[in-house]
Amino acid sequence: MASMVACLICVPLIFAGIIACISNDKVRGYVVYVGGVVIMGLVVATVYKYAVASSMFSKLEPITFELPYNEVFNMATIAGDVILMIVIVYLSFKWRKYWISIFSIVQTGIVLWVEFMGPEVEEKASIRFDNLTMIMILIIGFVGCLIGIYAVGYLRGYHVHHKEYKDRRRFFLSMVFVFYAAMFGLVTTQNVMWLECFWEVTSVCSFLLIGYTRTDEAITNSFRALWMNLVGGLGFAVVILIGAYKFSTFDLFDIISLNVANFKGGQGDYIQLALLQSVCLAMLAFAAISKTAQFPFSKWLLGAMVAPTPSSALLHSATMVKAGVYLLIRISPYLYGTYTGKMVYMVGGFTFFAASFLAISQSDGKKVLAYSTISNLGLMVMCCGVGTESSRWAAIFLMIFHAISKSMCFQAVGAIENTTGSRDIEDMQGLMKRLPKLGLILLIGMSGMYLAPFGMLISKWAALKTVVDSSNALLVIFICFGSASTMFYWTKWMSKILGPQEQSQKDVTEKGEYISMFCHAAMALASVLGMIIISDKIVNKYVISTIVSDSVEGATAMSNSNLRMMLFMVLAVFVVPFITYLMSKGVDSKKVTGYMNGINVGDNKHFVDAFGEEKELHVSNWYLENMFGEKKLFTPSVIIGLVFICAMLCTVIGNLIGGGVI
Repeated sequence: MASMVACLICVPLIFAGIIACISNDKVRGYVVYVGGVVIMGLVVATVYKYAVASSMFSKLEPITFELPYNEVFNMATIAGDVILMIVIVYLSFKWRKYWISIFSIVQTGIVLWVEFMGPEVEEKASIRFDNLTMIMILIIGFVGCLIGIYAVGYLRGYHVHHKEYKDRRRFFLSMVFVFYAAMFGLVTTQNVMWLECFWEVTSVCSFLLIGYTRTDEAITNSFRALWMNLVGGLGFAVVILIGAYKFSTFDLFDIISLNVANFKGGQGDYIQLALLQSVCLAMLAFAAISKTAQFPFSKWLLGAMVAPTPSSALLHSATMVKAGVYLLIRISPYLYGTYTGKMVYMVGGFTFFAASFLAISQSDGKKVLAYSTISNLGLMVMCCGVGTESSRWAAIFLMIFHAISKSMCFQAVGAIENTTGSRDIEDMQGLMKRLPKLGLILLIGMSGMYLAPFGMLISKWAALKTVVDSSNALLVIFICFGSASTMFYWTKWMSKILGPQEQSQKDVTEKGEYISMFCHAAMALASVLGMIIISDKIVNKYVISTIVSDSVEGATAMSNSNLRMMLFMVLAVFVVPFITYLMSKGVDSKKVTGYMNGINVGDNKHFVDAFGEEKELHVSNWYLENMFGEKKLFTPSVIIGLVFICAMLCTVIGNLIGGGVI
């Protein structure tokens, strides 16, 4: 296992270096394809090795171990922190964003102080591999690598349409593979020093990818993403300080789980350590909230839309934002019933609600997907904040289905933009007729986001049941109204795609792009067919039980009633249309022509106006900007989110002062 995990971290870095050195576009593309396949193969081999090593189907114990040449990896993370700081400081001064460099200097300074000047800490295994880790590396390996394969063809078409931008494809694809390495490291380590390093690598890589075109807008948005994530990263610096000086460990689980039975000290000492543990939980939650682009940090993710589509797909589905969700799932059991947990689920619930309404007013396809991402991440954050077993089940399920469906949607919109020159929803009228393959892929991706029997809808049902059981009326309102607005904006978009259109269009999408999108579609459909197995046999039985030890109390696990509801929805999707077909068989159908502001010529697509001229019918959506536009809702949403965050941090600090810790 140790060598397999080391390969997962190192092999993408090797491919990143090779890609950066290849100037020939065709050769570089083949290297990306080979790299993606190799990484997917490594993921499969690692999962198999873990299943054998842990006897997964009979035991639930996680495996902890050191990597080969562990000290080398340890020093590499320290060196990585220093290199990242140098890069951030250099670019901050180059673009006159001097103040942003302060965040990196402070964070790296704390890490270096603790490493070289801090107290001795207990040496523990740096790597933890369990069933949640297994799910994460499968998402990163398959969804992430397919995005990389898609990027080869997409970027070729992108620069055909955008000759004004410098061709920096070598850099872009190299950074994508660095992303893979950082994410593999992040989800496998339990050492907070390593975790902080991998966390910051993802932040810096996203910063570099967002600024790919080097326009003024891209530079501004990339630095916004950088400073918002660096602010969250300061939370890790606080955890490292407390871990070293108060808990004498860098082990994540030792820091956040203070076991009374194993504590050897007085009551006063225990109270102080318990208060410090609550600080660590709050800081980790704060870092995760910034990474998942919750209000008030949502603007960085919206600004990321200026980057090429593969960057958006990576940031929003398989890597960047999932790092925050992963961390929250890890600490979720310890948030159960705490004040920090309450603030986390309030931030998540409100973000789900507000972002869903903001999406209604958007006609830019990528911006709708961005708000949808923020909204669904809010739902995952809310479930983690609740902290029960059933809410964690919902969060994990949401994460799996969101990764597949949202990645597919982003890729389809990117291919549509390269083909049609537009990503505006109003320009996608009759897409199923004009570009049937792209239209079908986009429809499958959108269906996966909100229709039965796909897992996002099932997970929302589970989340709703969880908050109803917890008797939190405000969260119930957030989920109900947020889900209703979600259905509204997805249905508007889907109606445009299925609308009338006689004209066909040449599809310039490359084979590599279709390979990725068809694989995503296959994964989406396969996950529906295997939903019961994924839920009951994997998530319920093997993941939930290994996130936390038996000593932590929580609510009951996912109930059989929800599994029956899933089965009912799956059957209904296939049975109801079949029954409708049987009932309508042999019945004469009558075509009714509607009123079209003139005389309908009989095809429901053209009409004769008052001057006797024949005109084509144009249908457009209503975006309700005066009610749900960004000018109306965005700033108030940021303020409300900021209030929740400040309340959480101020309460934690107040407890420290009241407890005599500071």
